[in-house]
Amino acid sequence: MKKVAIFDIDGTIFRSSLLIEITEALIQEGIFPEKAEKIYSGAFKNWLDRKGSYDEYIHGVIDAFEKYIVGIKESDFSRIAKRVVAFHKNRVYRFTRDLVAELHEKNYYIIAISNSPKETVDEFCKTMGFDRSYGRIYATDKNGKLNGETLHLELMRDKAKLLKFIAKEHGFSLKGSVGVGDSEADIPFLKLVDRPICFNPNSKLYAHARRAGWEIVVERKDVVYHLQ
Repeated sequence: MKKVAIFDIDGTIFRSSLLIEITEALIQEGIFPEKAEKIYSGAFKNWLDRKGSYDEYIHGVIDAFEKYIVGIKESDFSRIAKRVVAFHKNRVYRFTRDLVAELHEKNYYIIAISNSPKETVDEFCKTMGFDRSYGRIYATDKNGKLNGETLHLELMRDKAKLLKFIAKEHGFSLKGSVGVGDSEADIPFLKLVDRPICFNPNSKLYAHARRAGWEIVVERKDVVYHLQ
């Protein structure tokens, strides 16, 4: 039975957010209106100035994306997703990139779980050598346009529940498993794996990791720090 490794993607392997990049690209292409950026531009500036949180910024991007994705052609969305990944595919952290390669050599079954759109997650993970990837699935209507509905939303919101589902579906054991995440939203699934790694953690995940004795890794410029 293969061992399993589970990675978050945004901020963990990819040095940005796939959702942010595809939202920006959709605006640049004129598929989303320019005013979509106003929904999150204030939160973005506050985050850059360290006056606001990244969570506020990313939730603003989510609001803009979900507001303007309705009625967009699925074919346009897929085209932009492929373009975004082609442009950003090498914008990754060295530690997690090398860890994926190391685990691949050790015959791990490597899974990506992300709340970015599945089209971008799948495209990105193809370039990284993942065996399976999971992202948010946006439904289409009979005319091939995205209707704003998110399929299996409850499952995607709970990475621990999703991991249990994946393990049951494929008959995996979590013995010897590895998990990598960067925020408190990843804590539930990190609790399930044998080797939880908190990579560039936010303050809430960092505090939990210190209490739990989990491995903490920070990559800054060209240095990787193993804190615990």
